[in-house]
Amino acid sequence: MSFSPTKVLFATAMMLALSACGPGIPVLPDDPNNEPTASAPNDTNNAEGSTDIPSTTAEVPVVKPPTTADAREEILKLYDYVDPTHIVPTQKLEDAIVYFHKNKASFKNQSVISVIDFSQKSTQKRWYFINMSTGSVWNIHVAHGKGSDSNHDGFAEKFSNVSGSNASSLGFYKTAETYQGSNGYSLKLDGLSSTNSNARPRAIVVHGASYVQDSAVIQGRSWGCPAVSTTNRDKVINMIKGGSLIYAAN
Repeated sequence: MSFSPTKVLFATAMMLALSACGPGIPVLPDDPNNEPTASAPNDTNNAEGSTDIPSTTAEVPVVKPPTTADAREEILKLYDYVDPTHIVPTQKLEDAIVYFHKNKASFKNQSVISVIDFSQKSTQKRWYFINMSTGSVWNIHVAHGKGSDSNHDGFAEKFSNVSGSNASSLGFYKTAETYQGSNGYSLKLDGLSSTNSNARPRAIVVHGASYVQDSAVIQGRSWGCPAVSTTNRDKVINMIKGGSLIYAAN
């Protein structure tokens, strides 16, 4: 079988186009809203994105001086039953466990801690929930903010703690109270790190969204909230509400 130069050139061009466009992974639409700036009207009870700071805020745990390598290893030995199949990225899981152990008294809900690995593409199940009694892990898809992924390729490339940035924030969080908002059943979060200290005034919350699906697609982008599928919303919120630890890392 022979090929004409024209056919060869056409085939080459098609291969280059396909490689440039990627494997054709579906891309879900974004949240149609944007995060309000500090001048936006207050509306904490009806919609995410309000800038009102409720009177009840988190008591930030007092973290002790940096843990020595030996002390860290001693802490981790207490939790060697956690994640036996090594689903969670090791360094991020260890950092979450050490923080949890050192500040355990500050977390009323000690039955579960969770890790969001924003270094992974949104096509992956990158939110990991660790049962602290059994060590078992459940992981699901989660959205990141528009401001973290300017070209909507599924990778979060930058993070912000600034109101109006539409970006996700890294750091340790403590889950707080539930409420009914514009996205239905939702869960407020308090930032415990300097990199996410504005989580509550920015109304960065856990909620369900139609632009997140439980499949290997590029998820839609939120305005900074760790949004999950509507199918997983109630299970996630009921599992982690009331003072559990979330560690969002990159």
